[in-house]
Amino acid sequence: MNNRPTTNFLLCPRCGRKTRTLVREDTELIRFPLFCPKCRYACVITFKKGKLEITEVPDASESF
Repeated sequence: MNNRPTTNFLLCPRCGRKTRTLVREDTELIRFPLFCPKCRYACVITFKKGKLEITEVPDASESF
């Protein structure tokens, strides 16, 4: 029997594609900087109990 927790990639809140951040089902992230390499979107998120919540969106004046 396989008792390993499942892992999934976080999805970008803007484009919906996979980011490079891999999380397990019991992962908790607080004020975590998330970056999507495909659409180049960056934001600060909170991830608890499988729910993703955008905490902070960067200013439009910032460039990456």
